[in-house]
Amino acid sequence: MALDSRPRPNLSRVTMAFVLAGGRGSRLMELTDKRAKPAVYFGGKSRIIDFALSNALNSGIRRISVATQYKAHSLIRHMQRGWNFFRAERNESFDILPASQRVAEDKWYEGTADAVTQNIDIIESYDPEYMLVLAGGHVYKMDYEIMLQQHVTSGADVTVGCIEVPRMQATGFGVMKIDADRRIVDFVEKPKDPPAMPGKPDIALASMRICVFKTQLLIECCARTRQILIRRTISARTSSPHWSRAARLWRTCSPTAACAPVSSPSRTGATAAPSTRSGRRMST
Repeated sequence: MALDSRPRPNLSRVTMAFVLAGGRGSRLMELTDKRAKPAVYFGGKSRIIDFALSNALNSGIRRISVATQYKAHSLIRHMQRGWNFFRAERNESFDILPASQRVAEDKWYEGTADAVTQNIDIIESYDPEYMLVLAGGHVYKMDYEIMLQQHVTSGADVTVGCIEVPRMQATGFGVMKIDADRRIVDFVEKPKDPPAMPGKPDIALASMRICVFKTQLLIECCARTRQILIRRTISARTSSPHWSRAARLWRTCSPTAACAPVSSPSRTGATAAPSTRSGRRMST
């Protein structure tokens, strides 16, 4: 496949951000007894979700959707009061998407892929060229436009933001296994023996849960995921695939999944990530 090396201006204007903000964040213990992790206060009036939302806004993205679920009242109230300045007449949108039993009466969001899949019709209605899927419970600063430019330049269908961590400290993360060309060949959730980076036997690539998709690919993969969910609901009423299995499904949909380590971490905590506005990037 011939790669397009010419940069495209303002890719953020044809991108929609989908922020996953439905998790409790049990590692924060009593801080999340009454509210979801993204709604936890940070530095005064701000909430943790403001980092992902501010990153998207400052990157030029003007279409944002936020999926909520666990004890979402505090989070929804914060977003209604603080993020209500988007205007449809300027081709802007800010949608709050609580879990609403769109698949079956006893089914809520059952993981990352399921939350996206249940709202795929809303994504299609906006017709973005690219989808940026983010976690709403991480504290970091990043210019997503840089990652979008790399995604387009590389010709990949999927680009995943990662941080380098000591290999044996990566057991609590989702870890990417890549080849010498930084192509993703496997994704392992919290492995006991994390795969090392090529040429760096003591370093592993931990997923920052920042993913860029070509929207059409994401729609096709969600259609396959929905078929799996329907079959499982009818047959056994079992839970839907979690992120790791969904990631493998998405990878099989795409022959050109690229890994984009955006910078080295300032520390190795689960929610820490570095500034990348002027940081080092590794191309595919």
